[in-house]
Amino acid sequence: MARPALIREDASGGPAEGAPRDMDPDGRRSAPMTSAAPHDLVVSQATLADWPVISGWAAAEGWNPGLSDGPAFFAQDPEGFFLGRIDGEPVSAVSVVNHGPDFAFLGCYLVRPDLRGHGHGLTTWKTALAHAGTRTVGLDGVVAQQDNYRQSGFRLAHRTVRFTGTAPESGTPAGVRPAGPADLAALTAYDSACHPADRPRFLAEWLTGPGHRALVREDGGRLTGYGVLRPGHDTLRIGPLFADTAEDARALFSALTAGVAGREVAIDVPEPNAAGVTLAETAGLRPSFETARMYTGPVRAYARERVFGVTTLELG
Repeated sequence: MARPALIREDASGGPAEGAPRDMDPDGRRSAPMTSAAPHDLVVSQATLADWPVISGWAAAEGWNPGLSDGPAFFAQDPEGFFLGRIDGEPVSAVSVVNHGPDFAFLGCYLVRPDLRGHGHGLTTWKTALAHAGTRTVGLDGVVAQQDNYRQSGFRLAHRTVRFTGTAPESGTPAGVRPAGPADLAALTAYDSACHPADRPRFLAEWLTGPGHRALVREDGGRLTGYGVLRPGHDTLRIGPLFADTAEDARALFSALTAGVAGREVAIDVPEPNAAGVTLAETAGLRPSFETARMYTGPVRAYARERVFGVTTLELG
């Protein structure tokens, strides 16, 4: 069944007849939509069936999305993904995924290259942001868009650097083992301490996704970190890498890359975590890409020092 259109624009750039001109779908007043589109742009919620289009665009941009990210992303908020279409053909995308009553994360902001410069992205962005309501919204912004994000009320928290390179020879240190179903409650609690919001539905899918390798580190039966390795379009991806200490993070990194020596891997490290930067550099990885973590407002306190590698740039 087709999703209802949230915004429809006529060729003049305003909402088409019958569409609300200054209210978002929840009845809150929103900014007017603007576009110089030569045809009607219709923005509506995307479904999991649309994910190959969105992830394909992201791969073409060199963002290296995971091969099986979609089910985990949509598990967190199935109504948080949006596509703009002209004559039924997708031309723009963005996600605004709600993580709870106070926090949302924006990602997958994309416009088809041959249709950029017409305002389609801005219209899709504004429509999707209504989904966050009054929540603080976070994002990981590419360099080219950071000034635009600041103009939309986002403020810099820190830089995030993607380190990429060939996985070194490694083994599995003591205290590291595969995560299992019995670990889910403890991992959910640990993850919540390392992230601005709880995300149990996402995590349940992320730990068990096709091709995902999830490992935990323990000390005397106490969880001291966990990490996930997954296949991406271009390289293997590590994320998250959450750990109590640099030693725990190194042990997890070594175990995650055991068996994949010689293959390309990538990890997104928050620049303020100097130990995380050192870990990546010591492993022979080099900076290849950077983003800026930005927020529209305050977020709850979390253990930033445990974040040696962020989970994803799409959901935080």
